[in-house]
Amino acid sequence: MTQFFSFVIKEARHILRDRRTMLILFGMPLAMMMILGFAITTDVRDVRTVLVTTSSDHLSTQMVNRLAASEYFSIVAKVASPAEAERWIRAGKADIAMVFSPRFASRGGVQFIVDGSDPNMAQQWTAYASGVLLNPQGGRVNSRMLFNPQMRSAYNFVPAIMGMLLMLICAMMTSISIVREKERGTMEVLLVSPVRPLMVIIAKSVPYFVLAFFVLMVIMLMARFVLMVPLAGSLFWIVAVSLLYILLALSLGLLISTIAKTQLVALLASAMMLLLPVVMLSGMLFPIESMPPVLQYISALMPPRYYIDAMRKLMIMGAGVEDVLREIGVLSAMTLAFLALALKKFNVTLD
Repeated sequence: MTQFFSFVIKEARHILRDRRTMLILFGMPLAMMMILGFAITTDVRDVRTVLVTTSSDHLSTQMVNRLAASEYFSIVAKVASPAEAERWIRAGKADIAMVFSPRFASRGGVQFIVDGSDPNMAQQWTAYASGVLLNPQGGRVNSRMLFNPQMRSAYNFVPAIMGMLLMLICAMMTSISIVREKERGTMEVLLVSPVRPLMVIIAKSVPYFVLAFFVLMVIMLMARFVLMVPLAGSLFWIVAVSLLYILLALSLGLLISTIAKTQLVALLASAMMLLLPVVMLSGMLFPIESMPPVLQYISALMPPRYYIDAMRKLMIMGAGVEDVLREIGVLSAMTLAFLALALKKFNVTLD
C-alpha cells in the first residue's frame, strides 16, 4: 500500500505542474465555429405537448385543430386535469401542457404549463404556441412555469457545466497522463516495479477521481449558495449518479490512452474529437429535437447527454430515482463497455 500511495502522490504532483491543457483554450473556438456554422440549428420543432381538454366548445376545438396542424408541436397525450399533465412533464415525457378549460376558453384563451428548467427553450415554446393559437378574438394566454418560475438561465447551465467539466478533467487528463508515461519511456519502469500493472493504472486514476469529486462539490455549493439553484432532488442520488459519470469518464480516458501513442494524439482525440461534439451534441447548448436526424443519432452516443438529463431531473425538477433509471442504465452500460475495451487493449509489454 505504501508503493501504491507513492504512485498516487507522484501523479498528483504531475497534475499540479502540467499546464498543457491551456492548448484547449485555443483549439476549442475554431471547432466551435465549425459545429455552430454547419451542424446546429435552434429552430423549435416537435415540442412534446400534452392537451388538457375539459370542454368541447367550438373555440377550443378550433384551437386544438390549429395546434395539431402545426409543425412546431407534437401532441403526445390528452389528459383530463392539469395535475396529470404536470406529472407527464415531471416524468420527462412532455415539454409543455396546454389547458383548454371553460375558465380560459370562454375568453378565447388557454393556459400553458411549461417545463421551465431550460428557460430559453421555455420562452420559445410559449412564444411559438401563442403564435399558433392566436385567434381573431384576441384571446389572452395564461402561462405557469414549472421548476423555474424566475426563468433563470443558471437552472439550465449548472447541470450542463457539471457534465462538461467532469468529462474534461477525467477523460482528457487521464488519457494525457498515461500517454505521457509511454512517450517518455517511464511506463516500462512503472510496469516492472513490484506494483501490478492494473494497480499502476488505478493509482494514476485516483487523483483525477478525487479532483473530479472536489470539483463536483464546489459546483454544487456554488449552485446552491451563489447561483441560488435549488437541489430539489435527493442529494444522495445526485452524488451517486455523478460518481458513476466520473467512473465512465475515467474509463473513456483510459481507452483513449491505450490507442494514442503521443500526448498530441491523445489531446486531439479527447478534445477535438470528443469534447466539442459532447458540448454541442449533448443538449447542453441546443435542443436535440431541433437537430438533423443524423446528428440526433450521433448525440445518442454522447455520455454527457444522459448525465445532463439526469441532473436536470434530479436537481431542478426534483424527480425521484425512478425517473432517471434509463439514464443510469445507459451510463452504467457505457462505463462497462469503455472499461472492458480499455483493459482488453491495454498492452503490458508496450510495443
